[in-house]
Amino acid sequence: MEELNNIDNSLLSEISDIEKILDGAYNIRKNGKGIQRKSSKNIEIKPKEDGTGIDIIVKENTKFEFVHIPVIITESGIKDIVYNDFYIGKNSKVIIVAGCGIHNDHHKDSEHNGIHRFYLEEGANVKYIEKHYGEGDGEGKRILNPVTEVYLKEGSSLEMETAQIKGVDSTIRTTKGELQSNTNLVITEKIMTHGSQTAKTLFEVNLNGENASTHVKSRSVATENSNQEFASKVYGNSKCFGHVECDAIIKDKAKVLAIPEISANNIDANLIHEAAIGKIAGEQLIKLMTLGLNEKEAEEQIIKGFLK
Repeated sequence: MEELNNIDNSLLSEISDIEKILDGAYNIRKNGKGIQRKSSKNIEIKPKEDGTGIDIIVKENTKFEFVHIPVIITESGIKDIVYNDFYIGKNSKVIIVAGCGIHNDHHKDSEHNGIHRFYLEEGANVKYIEKHYGEGDGEGKRILNPVTEVYLKEGSSLEMETAQIKGVDSTIRTTKGELQSNTNLVITEKIMTHGSQTAKTLFEVNLNGENASTHVKSRSVATENSNQEFASKVYGNSKCFGHVECDAIIKDKAKVLAIPEISANNIDANLIHEAAIGKIAGEQLIKLMTLGLNEKEAEEQIIKGFLK
């Protein structure tokens, strides 16, 4: 078991809480390999036989337990790919905390691609939290390309919260869902880009079963010369409900592109898409500036509240 150094602990504190990590079942991955791992009575974490990742197996009727699977990268020039599969037993209720932090002080790019697949049995409930963070003084880029696949059996639900905190030069974030009857998928995404950073989000959800539902909410801030793209596809294949919201603030020379696609393939499919992109409202700035803030401080306060 490899010990954690100061940089490791700092990265983990940005994407998770090290004390909470050590309390339950967890797997810590560093520079392309697992360095610490612990299972619990109801949650087994085991490496795949081919060495490509881990399987997380949650027993049925497991209630209110945590699983932490953080990834940290501290070496320049690494391209890490990992496949993590989650098997959530019937009527279980668990919280899974993931995320990746990259520290890059050199000239080579560092990249992590995490492919997470969730298989929820009937009545299972999962809250999934994922944070991404980058830091370092080197010219090498910090690249994160997460892929999340969700397969929900009847009566199950998954709530997903994702946040790109700062320091990520390039990201493509892909989420796909296949929903059976009486299931619910809720996704909340928060992204901030600056400099010449790029961020692309791809959502694709198939509402296959009767009374399946999804609510996707994306909030983003793009500043300086950064670029963002948000593309969502929701297919209503039965009596179902889908709601997608994309709200973005742009500053300076930043650009944001929103591409909605909703397809009602059943007469009882109810699908909604909303998108709003614009600069910070002048009346908001004026209101805060009358309270004693300068323009920059007022903008920061508005952005912080928008992404909260």
